[in-house]
Amino acid sequence: MKNATRNTQRRDFLRAGTALVAASAAALVTAPAHAQAGKLEEKDAQAVALGYRNDGSKVDQAKYPKHAATQVCGNCQVYQGKAGDASGACPIFAGKQVNAKGWCSAWVKKA
Repeated sequence: MKNATRNTQRRDFLRAGTALVAASAAALVTAPAHAQAGKLEEKDAQAVALGYRNDGSKVDQAKYPKHAATQVCGNCQVYQGKAGDASGACPIFAGKQVNAKGWCSAWVKKA
């Protein structure tokens, strides 16, 4: 009877340990998806190279003559934020959030 009890306790211990490891692994896998990416700064080297502005209305028209007032990150094909979000991810600036009202020279009309 002692061996049966000991085996049951061992199985329960192993199940609990396995469940804990699985839960920990799941937390590690999903944590980055919930983490907020840093906000893109206009001084960032890539932002400077692409003429990024947090406010699309402040783009240098002389430097970027093809820019139109209606072009903003929020309606760019590359922008990954949801409609109505103040900011969202942009794969051009990996790991950074761009302002939905921002603009850069990589802007492409959303299809």
